Amino acid sequence: MILQESTTSKHLAYVHPEAKIGKNVTIGPFSYIDKDVVIGDNTEIGPNATVLNGARIGSHCHIFPGAVIAAIPQDLKFGGEYTTVEIGNYTTIREHATINRGTKFNNKTAVGSNCLIMAYCHVAHDCMVGDHCILANCVNLAGHVIVEDYTVLEGLVAVQQFVHIGAHAFITGGSLVRKNVPPYVKAGREPLSYVGVNSIGLKRRGYDIEDIQMIEDIYRWLFVKGYNISNGLKKINDNIPESKYKEQILQFVKTSNKGIMRGVNGITS
Repeated sequence: MILQESTTSKHLAYVHPEAKIGKNVTIGPFSYIDKDVVIGDNTEIGPNATVLNGARIGSHCHIFPGAVIAAIPQDLKFGGEYTTVEIGNYTTIREHATINRGTKFNNKTAVGSNCLIMAYCHVAHDCMVGDHCILANCVNLAGHVIVEDYTVLEGLVAVQQFVHIGAHAFITGGSLVRKNVPPYVKAGREPLSYVGVNSIGLKRRGYDIEDIQMIEDIYRWLFVKGYNISNGLKKINDNIPESKYKEQILQFVKTSNKGIMRGVNGITS
């Protein structure tokens, strides 16, 4: 164990000699890099950041001051097993965010590439966050949460353990997420309910208006017309032509053991 001079100042950071540090990595003063750590090329670790055993950080990432990556899980069932945190490329972790290692359930916690994890977020053990996701300030993910690609969670959203949030979903600030949220939707209110399709996000990502309208038609049967989930699924099968969106949404709903959020009339699974 040695004290290693930071690449950006004459103050000292601690970098374990067995840590694997890529090319052109910047490590700010007073940061702590543990033994079993891998950091990819061109990543910047800000001052006072803590990167602990089991961290695997990709290239071109930016870790801001006070962030803690790969602390052991806050789970009483954790028995000291070897687990990791894996972070993709071009991901930003802002001030005082915390991302905990996995447990033997999943063996890792993962955050994808091109994500923005804002200040004071918490990503608990065994969570799986996809690519191009945004977790705004103070978002809290309990253990075993799945957040698929291009999802946006606004500030102060709290997600219960084992919840699954589909791709391109948008959840409004301060929401409590207790049930699964299907792909492409906007969700809000209390209890969490369907408030429309995330059409603005989809347009920004190049979705055709015809595809967006088909997604809206699917969710109209599922969430707007007042059917329960099983009857809504039957109506979708009977009235919506086959497409990758229909297959994706039906598969998500049918496999949601935790249940689906409410429709606009308060009906839920």
